[in-house]
Amino acid sequence: MTKTRVLTGITTTGTPHLGNYVGAIKPAIEASQRPDVESFYFLADLHALIKCQDPRRVQQSRLEIAATWLALGLDTDNATFYRQSDIPEIPELTWMLSCVCAKGLMNRAHAYKAAVAENEELGHQDMDKGVSMGLFGYPVLMAADILMFNANKVPVGRDQIQHIEMARDMGGRFNHLYKGQYFTLPEAVVDDKVEVLNGLDGRKMSKSYNNTIPLFVSEKKLQKLVRKIKTNSLEPGEPKDPDSCTLFQIFSAFASAEETATMRTDYENGIGWGEAKDRVFEYLNVHLREPRERYNALLEDPGHIENVLKQGAEKARAEAQPLMERVREVAGLGRFV
Repeated sequence: MTKTRVLTGITTTGTPHLGNYVGAIKPAIEASQRPDVESFYFLADLHALIKCQDPRRVQQSRLEIAATWLALGLDTDNATFYRQSDIPEIPELTWMLSCVCAKGLMNRAHAYKAAVAENEELGHQDMDKGVSMGLFGYPVLMAADILMFNANKVPVGRDQIQHIEMARDMGGRFNHLYKGQYFTLPEAVVDDKVEVLNGLDGRKMSKSYNNTIPLFVSEKKLQKLVRKIKTNSLEPGEPKDPDSCTLFQIFSAFASAEETATMRTDYENGIGWGEAKDRVFEYLNVHLREPRERYNALLEDPGHIENVLKQGAEKARAEAQPLMERVREVAGLGRFV
């Protein structure tokens, strides 16, 4: 059976929340269990340094995110799960790609353009104020992440499609310059069926908005956060619109079709907000109880997580080392004998 290679990176700058689970973690873990998919999942801790220079936060986030994926059932026998920083071939390939990447391509990167636009709006004379080379060049690092393992498909949000196109550009340029098919040109996969959850305030759930519900908070904290979810002023007995309600959206992202249909009927019949919030909390709490216990046990055993990631790095480097030897050779950096 020919397997499709799928690669996903997880930036290690925060604590995973319900939106991360529904939008990225759940579909990725399901893919990791498919026999026709060869999955590569990595902690993008080198990327994290672009945004965060707090070593304790980066370190803790790496631990929490690794524990989250393992607690939720990532199949590490079928998938390759590793830390980006454990693969020294990735920064080496980043440099090789930088040498064939046009600066003009980086000038058009969304993150860099947004930083320049913000400086202009604030009236700064230096349009590059606050822009590090990490921010400017991080699409090259992302391209190296992808091309290193010749991924066929990379699941991304629409705002990341540009980066996959850039990876294709760099891979194709290298192939052309050195006259060979060294890199597979990846395809962006945007699943419009994957839901984007709203947060406590009704906006997209995001650490940037400080409106998230972390996946594995305590039962008491989870209940408190669910009760903070913004609702309207309709009284019990008054019909409510489930399709414009964050509570209903979160519930339906976890519930079965039958359970969702029942809740929809209850909305139409005027369920009170207090009852609706209690029901959402109870459902989430039951759904997350076992993985929460596994997650907490994993945090108490960082040695186990370290061993899993080391094994993943060995698998990843078994792929990366031969490719880099070939890339060095064709670029004129091979051994003399």
